[in-house]
Amino acid sequence: MRLSLCTRMCSALLLTTLFWGTAQTKAHAQAFSNDTLTLRLPEIEKRFLDSNLLLLAAHFNVDAQKALVQQARLWDNPVLNTDQVVAASGRFFPYGKNADGSFSGQYYAQVQQLIRTAGKRNKLISLANTNVKLSEWQLQDVLRNLRYQLRIDYFTLLQQLETEKIYTSQLAQLQKLLNGMQAQLNAGNIAQKDFLRIQNLVISLEQDLTELNRSLADTEADLKTLLGIKEDVFIKPGDRFLVKTDTDASLVSDQDLLYESAKKNNPYYQLQVTQTLYQQQNLDYQKALRIPNITLGPNFDRNSNYTPNYVGLGISLPLPILNKNQGNIRSAAYTVKQQQSVTANAETELRNNITNAYTKLLLSVKQNSGSQPAFYEKYHAMYRNVVQSYQQKQISLLEFIDFFNDYTAAQQRLLQQQLSLQLAKEALNYQLGTDLIK
Repeated sequence: MRLSLCTRMCSALLLTTLFWGTAQTKAHAQAFSNDTLTLRLPEIEKRFLDSNLLLLAAHFNVDAQKALVQQARLWDNPVLNTDQVVAASGRFFPYGKNADGSFSGQYYAQVQQLIRTAGKRNKLISLANTNVKLSEWQLQDVLRNLRYQLRIDYFTLLQQLETEKIYTSQLAQLQKLLNGMQAQLNAGNIAQKDFLRIQNLVISLEQDLTELNRSLADTEADLKTLLGIKEDVFIKPGDRFLVKTDTDASLVSDQDLLYESAKKNNPYYQLQVTQTLYQQQNLDYQKALRIPNITLGPNFDRNSNYTPNYVGLGISLPLPILNKNQGNIRSAAYTVKQQQSVTANAETELRNNITNAYTKLLLSVKQNSGSQPAFYEKYHAMYRNVVQSYQQKQISLLEFIDFFNDYTAAQQRLLQQQLSLQLAKEALNYQLGTDLIK
């Protein structure tokens, strides 16, 4: 009676496990139905460039700075000053001619034009042009950061889906094994503890699969945000990890070449270099402001001067006695020194980051080279043999569980190793500012 009750409980637990595993597989398979969009990395990046809102905002900033260059090129508008008589001698607007033929009434007109001295206009144009370069490098830096995050998400998603395949395949094998063990348990040919230990493996795998799917959902959400996709679709990578035994890094073994390439292409470093140029130009402009501008104003005056029709030329300029722009010049000079220090630090940081990324890439390449591909092929074949051997009672339950856990961990390490290699390449390209490592 006790054995019968235990058998019924085990059967119920088995059905629950099988149902839960089937539901888990169907729920995820549903995501890969008509709403699945399979894209390779070039297609992903094209969509990213076309639809990312942050990139669009950065493009608008570049256009705005270019418009300011056009504004800096414009000359100052002339200023018209006029003085007209409104009322005099009891008359409003007493214009006309006197009895002797002279004009009555008085009016005054002057046109003033500001003349910028010391090349201030050209200096403002140079500042505006440098601002355009700054906004362009900012755009490139935004693009570099977002593209790096896009590739991390893409290859992480690829690794997660490959891991899910392993879990799903192992679950299918274990559930098939449990099916056979249920019949053996009912016949009293195996112990209940053996059945429960295999069932524990199934539950552990299902829990791992659930956690994996949670992480996969987060990665998918980040990827869709970068692509500007609002629809309820699943983005599936169309690429696969390639295990190479050669080293791409051997093509660029000279780190000095990498460093020189990065100095030309790394947006953050170039941003600091351009910022230094901008601050130096601003210092030059502040020094030019010491020299006063000149305002020229030809004028005409009727009936208010020693001659009825007076034509004159007015010239005005401030006298640089009290304010020679000393404070702004000193501030700009300190800002130049400050930015030079920031740029020098960026150069040191760039060199160290390249060395670090290059070293990590070499370690990843070394780890993926040699006899590892052959080992994993043999290990996978042995796994199938071990499952069959346990079904045929040629090995013990303990040996099967140990090998099963080791095989699962080995497959996870392989995928993580492949992901680490790809991310190491992307990290070095990120520091270089260009896709030098393929």
